[in-house]
Amino acid sequence: MVLPEPDVETPCISVCQLDPALRQCVGCGRTIDEIGRWSRMTPVERRAVMAQLPVRLAQIKTEAK
Repeated sequence: MVLPEPDVETPCISVCQLDPALRQCVGCGRTIDEIGRWSRMTPVERRAVMAQLPVRLAQIKTEAK
């Protein structure tokens, strides 16, 4: 029996503001395209984005200094 893949929660923390240089949300680290497509992404695609977010958020914090 094949079990369905579990849903991946959104990384949104309700701080929806785009960094103009990086074009990523300063709250969650996703790009505007990823935010717009999130509900249509597969769990595999969402996990791939989620894996990149810690590095992106660190980069946003570095840019802000």
